[in-house]
Amino acid sequence: MQSEWFECKVRYDKTLENGLIKKTTESYLVDALSFTEAEKRFIEELEPFMTGEFIVTDIKRARISELFDSDDLNDDRWFRARIAYITLDEKSGAEKRTVQTTVIQAKDFHRALERLDEGMKGTLDEWVIVSITETAIIDVYKFKADEEPVADNK
Repeated sequence: MQSEWFECKVRYDKTLENGLIKKTTESYLVDALSFTEAEKRFIEELEPFMTGEFIVTDIKRARISELFDSDDLNDDRWFRARIAYITLDEKSGAEKRTVQTTVIQAKDFHRALERLDEGMKGTLDEWVIVSITETAIIDVYKFKADEEPVADNK
């Protein structure tokens, strides 16, 4: 099943190490079938970790073709890589680029590049990296098979 990703943002009062309270906005990725399901799952995932009030400030569709997550606890950041697949138009002979976005969990830029190369091994099409940037994403919530999707009432 193809994943549909949503970038969700939450705003809450975060207590800093020095005891001060600061308004904070954080971004997360949620695998869901609809905006309704994304919001429901996002809130369910956040509630156990939040004390006090919080508000979901934004949910938008994230056009992600591939996600390379990691079991390594040192890989604590998320990077967005834009990949261009290169094909040739048989009639005109012109080079055509199709750009897709990949999200990679890694500890730093170099590890993200390594993980991207590992993940793309075996790809039949020729491809080049357009860009790799660190994101503000804190965590990713994947769909769990034991969950029931929420119907989107439109």
